[in-house]
Amino acid sequence: MGRSHIKKGDTVKVIAGKDKGGSGKVIAVLTKEDRVIVEGINLIKKHTKVQDQGGRAGTTGGIVTTEAPIHVSNVQLLEDGEPVRVGFRRETVQKRRPDGSTYAAERSVRISRKTGKDI
Repeated sequence: MGRSHIKKGDTVKVIAGKDKGGSGKVIAVLTKEDRVIVEGINLIKKHTKVQDQGGRAGTTGGIVTTEAPIHVSNVQLLEDGEPVRVGFRRETVQKRRPDGSTYAAERSVRISRKTGKDI
């Protein structure tokens, strides 16, 4: 567990597993489990039961295809369609307190190891 190099909305490439070589957009990041859900990757079929809750509240049954989580180590960030390794750089920024005074604080920024540019 810890800080992930992948965030929601990133485009990633799958580098291991049954969907190796595929790419998609990150829908959700599950930080506690170190997993991500990627659009169109690791699809599973879920059998759902008809739930009659009266009126329109009930759900219809059937087989639903949905994305399952994939481990964060099995995906690599894509920047402009190219796979890149992610590094971190600390930046000093000025922050403002509610009373109007400012103070210096450090912020972590993701950078591309290949180009050195901010992601």
